[in-house]
Parts: sequence; C-alpha cells; structure tokens
Amino acid sequence: MSAAIAPEPVVDEPSGTPSGGKAKRVKKRLTSRTATFFAIVIAALWTIPTFGLFVSSFRPDTDIANSGWWTIVTNPSFTLDNYVAVFSESGASSASLGVYFINSIVITLPATVFPITLALMAAYAFAWIPFRGSSWLFVLVFALQIVPLQMALIPLLKIFNYPWLDIGGTFPAVWIAHTIFALPLEIFLLHNFISEIPRDVMEAAKVDGANHAQIFRRVVIPLSVPAIASVAIFQFLWVWNDLLVALVFSGGTVKTAPVTQRIAEFAGTRGNDWELLTAAAFVGTIVPLIVFFSLQRYFVRGLLAGSTKG
Repeated sequence: MSAAIAPEPVVDEPSGTPSGGKAKRVKKRLTSRTATFFAIVIAALWTIPTFGLFVSSFRPDTDIANSGWWTIVTNPSFTLDNYVAVFSESGASSASLGVYFINSIVITLPATVFPITLALMAAYAFAWIPFRGSSWLFVLVFALQIVPLQMALIPLLKIFNYPWLDIGGTFPAVWIAHTIFALPLEIFLLHNFISEIPRDVMEAAKVDGANHAQIFRRVVIPLSVPAIASVAIFQFLWVWNDLLVALVFSGGTVKTAPVTQRIAEFAGTRGNDWELLTAAAFVGTIVPLIVFFSLQRYFVRGLLAGSTKG
C-alpha cells in the first residue's frame, strides 16, 4: 500500500521569494511618510531657483540690480519689456532670439533621432545577433564613454573642414558630432533593455518566419518604447542645453548657432544685463519642459524597466 503524498504548499512567488520581499520593503520605504516629506523638500528646493528666475524675468532692471526677487511680496513691480527686448533685433547679435530658437530646434531634432536610430540597431545586434568578437566590441563601445569629448573636438573639426567634405559650420556637422558623442551611452542603455526581452518572444517570431529586420521592426521597437522615450529625453535635453559642441561645429554664426549662444550674449560684456538674461533663459527652458512632461510616463517606465525580473 503506497503512502499518500501530501501536496506541496503553493508559495506566492512575488511575496515568497527573497526578491519579491525585497521589492516590497523597498516600495514601502519609498512610499513612507518620511520619504514623501524629503521628496517634497527636495522638490521645493529644486523649484525655488526656477521660480526666482521666472519672477526676475518680469522685473525691471533697476529692481533686479537693487533687490532680490523675493521682494515682490512687499514691492510688486512687473514689466514685459525684458521679453520684448530679447525678441527684438538688438544686443550683441543683429538677429532676434526667435532665429536662434529655430536653429536649436533644427539642431536638436535630428541630433536626437539619428543617434537613437543607430543605437537601437547596434543594441539589437549586440543582444540578439551572435557574431565573432561581439563581446570585445561591446566592451570597447562601453569604454568609449570615459573618453572626454573635448579630446575629439579639434580632430573632428579638421575632418569636417577637409576639401573633400567641407561641412564645417553647417547643421550636418553638428548632427554628426552629437550623434558620435551620444552613441556609446545610448547603445549601452538600450542594450540593457533589449537584451531582457523574453527569448520565447524572439524565438516565436523566428518560428513564424520573421527575419532580423522584421523582428527588429515589429517586436523590438514596440517593446522598447519606454526605453527609447527615456533615452530620447536625455539626448534632447543634452543637445538643447549644449553650447560647446554647437559653437565648435556650427561656427557661431546666426544661421546655425543655437539659442544657448544667444542667451550667453544677453549677459553683456560686463555682466550687467541680468534682466535680459533671465527672460532669455526662461524662454530657453520652455521646450525642454514641454518635452519632459509630454514623455514623463514613458520616462518613468523606462527608468524602472529592467530593474526586476520575473
């Protein structure tokens, strides 16, 4: 007579495994009252300078020179002259801020799309296309992140100014430079996400007869939208706020210079035009704020993607 075998107890994996318990503890700590309090304090400290910049952009130059922005509570005085001045054709440049604003858009959009497109293809190749030397090549790409971009500015500028190329001082030169400097980090970040796509999904696509191009277009890209959005936000903000790369490769001319160059000019030769600088700086932050808040939900999902498995 065989002995009855007692059924094994069913353990809820998310809470029964050590990783599930750890995730619960971390979530509990991050959502506690103490964590919420410190988050509010940090957010307030981070927002106060931006609010001060916004208030100063509406204050007359005499008030900015003689008192702090917080005095608006006792002595309120506002004007739109600062914004009128930054959009007028005056100052160190004969062009208005709007011309540089358009230049920044022309620079930033392609300089965001190009590196992400190339990084996606490279990340997919490193993750799912085995080839000889792939591990060493990926390590080399990863190591390029520690090379300061300042080391490549002059050599790359000389290449762009060769007679057979001659693209120095043009938008394509700025696009190529930003693409080159962004690829190592973006390949690394996207590879970490793409490599965690379940192997069953990839094998099912191959069984259905899909080749690498079809898998990349129909499987990898749709599943990688959160990671793509996160990388796009970082790249967009970095290019939009950049001054060094754009100055070196655009030539600093009105036709190709970004808005950051014009903002720097508003400080004046002696740093005495702070009212114009505050207005121009706040105008320059509008687009990054719109981009960030528009893609915020993808940004958070992209940051959390890959943090846990199972």
